[in-house]
Amino acid sequence: MESEAAKYISAEKEILSAEDALAGAADILAEEVSEKAELRAYLREYLLDEGVFSSRIKEDYPPGSTKFEMYRNFQVQVKNIAPHNLLALLRGEGEKVLKFELSCNDEFAISYLESAEINTKVPAVRSLYQGMLKDAFHRLLKPSLTNQVRSEKKAFAEVESIKTFAANLRELLLSPPAGMKPTLAIDPGFRTGCKVAVLDETGKFLEYQAVFPHQSGKQRTEARQAIAHLIAKYKIELIAIGNGTASRETDEFISEVLATLETKPIKVMVNESGASVYSASEVAIAEFPDLDVTVRGAISIGRRLQDPLAELVKIDPKSIGVGQYQHDVDRKLLKQKLEETIESCVNYVGVDLNTASKELLTFVSGVTPTVAKNIVTYRNNNGPLRIASNC
Repeated sequence: MESEAAKYISAEKEILSAEDALAGAADILAEEVSEKAELRAYLREYLLDEGVFSSRIKEDYPPGSTKFEMYRNFQVQVKNIAPHNLLALLRGEGEKVLKFELSCNDEFAISYLESAEINTKVPAVRSLYQGMLKDAFHRLLKPSLTNQVRSEKKAFAEVESIKTFAANLRELLLSPPAGMKPTLAIDPGFRTGCKVAVLDETGKFLEYQAVFPHQSGKQRTEARQAIAHLIAKYKIELIAIGNGTASRETDEFISEVLATLETKPIKVMVNESGASVYSASEVAIAEFPDLDVTVRGAISIGRRLQDPLAELVKIDPKSIGVGQYQHDVDRKLLKQKLEETIESCVNYVGVDLNTASKELLTFVSGVTPTVAKNIVTYRNNNGPLRIASNC
């Protein structure tokens, strides 16, 4: 081999010895091996079946200092990794907190390559090929196939995550509506007080008031009187309390108020995830241009109780809090799936013209944004729509 390789010595090509020529030949052979489809396919399946994902937290982060603590010394087979675990690992790697690796039995993989590619018994040639195949595996095949396997598993994890998100969203959107009942909506708070909004049976905003039941005895008494007055004035049948900060204390306060009344509205705790996002959105600003964001948030909480589907379609589904790692998946695919879910829900249950929001009405075939706006405007100016007796 050395004498044959010596024929390729060339100062012009920077091949200065037979060893340089053999090394160049090995590089060319390694490239050829790494591009063979049958070898890549076998090793890819091997990584998928026998590979292991492992992670460790970098030394810069002491125990308990990150949200990725469960992945400090994490290990799982590639074929068994849960979608949410993989997305968490990729996020941790992206945030430079985790060292995330895919490993396998390298000796087995190299042994497979040798059995597939080495056909000679000449010791010198076998030795050259063995070195070349190790180089081909470590330098070319393993990095390339590792990226391919990671991409495949990530794509699968994204699809499964989006399916879970869509299923959770569907369940939330199809929550039974409380119906057309005058509603008192409360966005709880300690220091800033509880924001109280009054809605009529169609979800139309009527009045707003802030009360402070959690600061002093005097203010609690004043708040109790204010709530009782609103309930009597508007003949309130439902009370929606957001489940955020101070929700438990506010729930206890409202129970105190109801204990003094003869006719007691039904009190319900409402999931307020995304209410703050909605209150600052263009949709909320267009709907209530003269109201503060805190008032818009309270209105959203009340309307969620009256008709969850009509209100939640106004909010970016990623902000509702029914999925995991929704910011890590394919945004285009997620948007498409969520829109399909909303359309499916609308077609499944239909819409109530007297409570449906403008945004919800636009999901009905044939109803344009302009028509939807006109329906809501008419409803707000003239009250609930009536179905003709001859229909």
